[in-house]
Amino acid sequence: MSTASTPPSLQLLRPEHAPALLAFEETNRAYFAASVPDRGDAYFARFAARHAALLAEQAAGDCYFHVLVGDEGEVLGRVNLVDVADGGAELGYRIAEKAAGRGLATRAVRQACDLAVTAYGLSELRAVTTLDNPASRAVLTRTGFVPTGDIRVDGRPGTSYVLTL
Repeated sequence: MSTASTPPSLQLLRPEHAPALLAFEETNRAYFAASVPDRGDAYFARFAARHAALLAEQAAGDCYFHVLVGDEGEVLGRVNLVDVADGGAELGYRIAEKAAGRGLATRAVRQACDLAVTAYGLSELRAVTTLDNPASRAVLTRTGFVPTGDIRVDGRPGTSYVLTL
């Protein structure tokens, strides 16, 4: 019997992902807040309604939300394409603290880029990150994103990126 696990799979967000997604967000809240703005208590208190709203946005084609699902059904990350319009979208992603540093973000972003072209018909993705988030900047660089300028992200210095697909 093999002990090797299968790589996590990138799945389009579905209603049944809600419990695992909420657990992912709760477990990693402090970890994420160190590098991105905290979602706030209201996000967690109204999670079911927020999840339903995301699914409605996705059904309308305005956004595509993905979860990175591990062997046991746990959510290890998210990769989202939001504000879909005119052949482009904004890329956002986050990986669980326990799964960080294993190349999962790079792999998941590459998969999302492939889906952007093959499944969603997009030709450009945009992303932003703060200067104090070197891991995120490395993922964007490794996946072909090119810096386009200096910006502020929630008051912190950052960089905007673009990827032509």
